[in-house]
Amino acid sequence: MWQDSGSQYSASPLQFYAPGPHQEQFYPASQSSLEGTGGSVTPSFGGSAGGWWTAFGTGGFEGEPPLLEELGINFSHIQAKSMTVLNPLQQVDERIMDDADLAGPLLFFFCFGMLLLLSGKPQFGYIYGFGLLGSISIYTLLNLMSDKAIDVYRVVSVLGYCLLPMVGVGAVSVIVTLDGHLGYILSILSILWCTYAASGIFVAVLRMSDQRLLVAYPVALLYGCFALLSVFNVGAGGSGATRSNR
Repeated sequence: MWQDSGSQYSASPLQFYAPGPHQEQFYPASQSSLEGTGGSVTPSFGGSAGGWWTAFGTGGFEGEPPLLEELGINFSHIQAKSMTVLNPLQQVDERIMDDADLAGPLLFFFCFGMLLLLSGKPQFGYIYGFGLLGSISIYTLLNLMSDKAIDVYRVVSVLGYCLLPMVGVGAVSVIVTLDGHLGYILSILSILWCTYAASGIFVAVLRMSDQRLLVAYPVALLYGCFALLSVFNVGAGGSGATRSNR
């Protein structure tokens, strides 16, 4: 290591060279300013003390959208659509599905499958199979019946959000066996609830109030399949039925 006698900077074990006068434009800080801070410079991230948390948090930097919003997850929209399903008697805004997010529907499908799994009915394959086939079928029917086109993402979003009452039935199945009169009543009520909410949203978005019964019929068939998954253990072998008869 060496030290320049004409320079104010002294060598240190971590310093390999001392900036000369020709490098002042790259090092605007003076020696006095460095001495006032104890001779060390603390790097700042994001220009504030909370920059480190901002880099790894969900709020994003100033002037940028939050990370969850960039990923298509908006909790305020999920809450608004869920409340519309839970209160189907209120007037549905025709622009409610302008944001066709899939975060809420995927969450509800996953919760429904997990609740059935906890009740001893592992039906994930049937749930996603019925959901995919039913969404494509209803998407095709709606575009044939309506003059206003609707994309498949909005169809999946509506059907997924309106599955929320069926998720409640799945939660009940964890505590009580639904293969009885109570289960049949709850299943029928949930089918009517889901169908009424979904058909109301489709009718409001597509402006086809005169065809609501025609829209509700295939939707009710789809939710009826989900209700069967809640009540019966679809795909179980005959050994379980034999043991129950014994």
